[in-house]
Amino acid sequence: MPKTSLAPLALRSLAALAVTAAMASSALAQWQWIDNTGRKVFSDTAPPASVPEKNILKRPGAPAPMAAVPTTPATPAASEGAAAPAAPQAPGVDKDLEARKKEAEAAEEAKKKQEAERLARARADNCERAKRAKATLDSGQRLATTNAKGEREIMDDARRASEAQRLQDIMRSDC
Repeated sequence: MPKTSLAPLALRSLAALAVTAAMASSALAQWQWIDNTGRKVFSDTAPPASVPEKNILKRPGAPAPMAAVPTTPATPAASEGAAAPAAPQAPGVDKDLEARKKEAEAAEEAKKKQEAERLARARADNCERAKRAKATLDSGQRLATTNAKGEREIMDDARRASEAQRLQDIMRSDC
């Protein structure tokens, strides 16, 4: 019986592992930079030529840079007379986005207020109509209604009592 060697199998496994590692490293090839509007951009392609070198935060295959150190040392005389430099914008904050969010919230609030006013007007209108109908019922006059066939019917006492109860419920909920 011939002996089989494990070496070819191990070589194949090693080759497959190497190919997988090479593909995984290309997936990690990520560029990171800050664009002209101050937003942080992540991409698998290099930034455009208009992006200054200092705004490139990460290159593929390179370790992440340490915190930026100012290139010019601050002297006490220069810092006393000069105005303080503007605070750097946080990379996660977008002023336009914040403004749009505030506008959307204000519009939503106005819409809710308008809907509440519309409902209040409808309730007041229902209340007024119910009060007038109740006054008519309480007057004792003979009232006629139209049935499903379109014929006029005079309201009897039972129907008058149920209608009075319905109007009282409306007035309780809307007035």
